[in-house]
Amino acid sequence: MFVTLLTVIVNTCSVTAGADQGARQTVRRLVRNNPGVKVVVTGCYATRRPEDVCDLPNVVQVVANPGKDTLVAALVSELERTTAERFDRGDGPCGLFLEPGAAGRTALTLRVQTGCDAVCSYCIIPRTRGAGQSRPLPHVLREIRMAVEAGYREIAITGVHLGSYGRDLGDGTTLTALVRQLGEWPDDVRFRISSLEPMDCTPEIVDVVAESSRIAPHFHLPLQHGSDAMLSAMRRPYTSADYRRLIERIHGRIRHAAIGTDVIVGFPGETDEHFHVLSDLLDALPVSYLHVFPYSDRPGTEATRLPRKVDGGEIRMRSREVRAIGERKHAAFRRSQAGRTLRALVVEDGLAVVTGNYLKMTVTERRVRNTWVDVRVVGGDPLVGEVLSP
Repeated sequence: MFVTLLTVIVNTCSVTAGADQGARQTVRRLVRNNPGVKVVVTGCYATRRPEDVCDLPNVVQVVANPGKDTLVAALVSELERTTAERFDRGDGPCGLFLEPGAAGRTALTLRVQTGCDAVCSYCIIPRTRGAGQSRPLPHVLREIRMAVEAGYREIAITGVHLGSYGRDLGDGTTLTALVRQLGEWPDDVRFRISSLEPMDCTPEIVDVVAESSRIAPHFHLPLQHGSDAMLSAMRRPYTSADYRRLIERIHGRIRHAAIGTDVIVGFPGETDEHFHVLSDLLDALPVSYLHVFPYSDRPGTEATRLPRKVDGGEIRMRSREVRAIGERKHAAFRRSQAGRTLRALVVEDGLAVVTGNYLKMTVTERRVRNTWVDVRVVGGDPLVGEVLSP
């Protein structure tokens, strides 16, 4: 049975070759299920390889990132205006945000920043997203109030280079200032801070998260590599010792915080010694989970031109080893939570919850989606929670 769609906007990623392939598959799947659909493609893949996107079926328009924000402006401007007026008058729930669960997600993702001014040698994002651009703090706070009014209980704060939030505004706004306001938010809502570069995770941010019940004890801090030689080749502005001190500080302040990281395996020039330094560091750090990215060339990046490329088979083997470390770390973190009582948000069909420290588990009895419950972790592998609150 086909669902008839008129026009679909596909927002694409291009951070890896797999992301490019996923974008192409998405367009083809849409057309296969809706043969008459018109497809508008935007995002990073559309910016980087517009000619490839044009060749996909039913694509009628390709919009690079600089024009993306104007794509739906005409469709939502009236809704946004009337919604804001209703919100300011106090006339009841706002319509700018779908209610939680309407699009399959219980938490809201709120983008406060886009673009990146960093010069990481492996990354194409600065070329596809452009320079860093931040949304003014008053606008961000207003959207949060509207989201809470619409019923959201968890809001994830995101950005392409989130730690640079406010630098381009010229008014003294910083991510730390935003996090302080979130930490003092009066409503019963939980904020989750998305991926932060290690150099942007300030002691003040760690302290706010440690001291506030409003912000989830969850940090995602990309390491990328444990060898200082590799970090230098990647143009990452910190050392492995800097990263270790940051993780140990967080773990010391917030013992049960979830700490995730990203690593790139097989970067050009990576030797067996470099790889073992990475593995040893990951083994030693109190991280909760790993995202592992086997290196692949991105045309247009500095890393593409670097010598001493690592053999593909070797990259796959090293990636398996690091993923095994990640599985051990995550299993140990889950086991460490057994017996604890945690506040959690009910998601999906009411038989699953997500805790502040990023544990998703099944629960022993169904509860209403998008409500808070207290759960006691009764099993660490697999995770099971016993609902304690009424």
